[in-house]
Amino acid sequence: MAGCTTAPDESDGAAYLDRLPSEEIIYFVLPDRFENGDPSNDTGEFAGDRLQTGFDPAARGFFHGGDLAGLTSRLDYLEGMGITAIWFAPIFQNKPVQGPPGDESAGYHGYWVTDFTRPDSHFGTREEFVAFVDAAHARGMKVYMDIITNHTADVITYADGDESNFEYRSLGDYPYSTRGGVDGEPINPGFTGHEDSSEENFARLVDPNYAYIPEVPEAERDVKVPVWLNDPIYYHHRGNSSFTGEDSRFGDFSGLDDLFTEHPRVRAGMQEIFCDWITETRVDGFRIDTARHVDPGFWQEFVPAMRECAAGAGIPNFHMFGEVYKDVPENGYIAEYTRRDGLPAVLDFAFQAAMRELLGRNQGTVVLAQMFDGDVLYEDGEETARTLPTFLGNHDMGRFSTLIRDDIPGISQDELLQRVMLGHAMMLSLRGSPTIYYGDEQGFVGDGNDQRAREDMFPSLTAEYNDNVLIGTDATTADSNFDIAHPLYRLIAEFSALRRAHPALARGPQQVRHYEQEAGIFAAARFDPDDGTEYLAVFNTSDEERSVNMWVNYNARAFETLAGECPAIVSAPGSAAFTLPAFGWALCRVSEVAE
Repeated sequence: MAGCTTAPDESDGAAYLDRLPSEEIIYFVLPDRFENGDPSNDTGEFAGDRLQTGFDPAARGFFHGGDLAGLTSRLDYLEGMGITAIWFAPIFQNKPVQGPPGDESAGYHGYWVTDFTRPDSHFGTREEFVAFVDAAHARGMKVYMDIITNHTADVITYADGDESNFEYRSLGDYPYSTRGGVDGEPINPGFTGHEDSSEENFARLVDPNYAYIPEVPEAERDVKVPVWLNDPIYYHHRGNSSFTGEDSRFGDFSGLDDLFTEHPRVRAGMQEIFCDWITETRVDGFRIDTARHVDPGFWQEFVPAMRECAAGAGIPNFHMFGEVYKDVPENGYIAEYTRRDGLPAVLDFAFQAAMRELLGRNQGTVVLAQMFDGDVLYEDGEETARTLPTFLGNHDMGRFSTLIRDDIPGISQDELLQRVMLGHAMMLSLRGSPTIYYGDEQGFVGDGNDQRAREDMFPSLTAEYNDNVLIGTDATTADSNFDIAHPLYRLIAEFSALRRAHPALARGPQQVRHYEQEAGIFAAARFDPDDGTEYLAVFNTSDEERSVNMWVNYNARAFETLAGECPAIVSAPGSAAFTLPAFGWALCRVSEVAE
């Protein structure tokens, strides 16, 4: 940690509120899989076997016991790693189990909401949630809720057709006037946010049977909260989405009940729900699930409403970032959601894809340079790009270590660790708000994506997790994995401290300085936003030592090493010679300039 300056102390008062989104170092966690602080809530408010309670710690698709008490008890661990913001998967009350007979799974992940007004009983109470937020704030950490506006749990079924074959029924084949569902055409179902979402317009929608005929099982007629969510008229009922074209917005996401987000009651209701969470718990931001599956007009109303709500609650810099899944290293598609839809930021899937190209598929570092060139496409350009949460892997696509292992069959454990460490060093040095996926700092390597990438941090009883071979440790997931001496934990802590101590790395402009057509050197300059001091972040994605003459500002004369190995002085005005080992890095600050 040569040259590392102690990070600012934020323990007094509410100094954390002044931090900008680009300054956050985020930890993304599934509460069910982190720590079991209160075994008494393992089965939630339910009784019976696992199909009633959802609890089966031996099965990867069921609740394992992690909760809010466990999260709160491990804040020391997160603070020691330099985490400044905790983003957790949704904690709202879920339908405990759903799915066809023989293929059921539980709502441990939080995305099958029935009650939007309280935490899932498997996780704890609303009072425990407030206590968690207060405890995080006392340590200078922000809290980001994962919210859902696109759908609810799968409660509604259809009277017409086989449930396994509810193919999407289009607006053209089944307009809202089908079966006398309207008195005149109710809305303009446009894709550009210009539909008529007035109450007068939707008052003409008198029947939800225009495409499929919805049915709600008697036992679940009142299961959703707030109560308006139980009325079928507030859902699309067009069948399952294929995630392309029209049905991406109006279809059911894997059978989940797709909300009619064009409807003014749905828009107002969602604003009420989430403003209440802001004002009553004082959370600091939202990660917005399935944002691309919601109509643009919804976001154009929701985002300003949440900003106004947060401002009224005295929460500055309230951050919102949408999930717009796209696994290519290009930012054009995800950037459009910051322009047309008005989302303040999006998860940086383009960065993730570029990093996989570099470190898993041995593509040239030009891929990352070209991706950064696209930052101008976001609303407000590079300023917005600095606020995007960057990440390497997640709970859906899988862990970065798993992706790299799959890309390079037969890779050694040592090389896999080197590549994963380099990925984290790059993410923590370059523009964006770096996001650590829980367990990555303990060397977790999953078997795949989705459920196979959601291991337990506390001692696991899941056999298909416990046979995984982790990197950087002899432990398995059958052990408790909160080792502050793990090389990845220590690396993240080191770079987090540097990022917090040097504003250039957190909120300074970035300029790409070097890239190559093959695996090798990538370099970028960062600049202190107050005094313009130049920093260099240089990385070698090759498995061999590489050297390069890097262009620097002409007045630079000497460097301070922050991490890795930097040259002591420039080799000539405007040029500095770097030699990096395989998968190595150098993080440097210009310490002397010509008068």
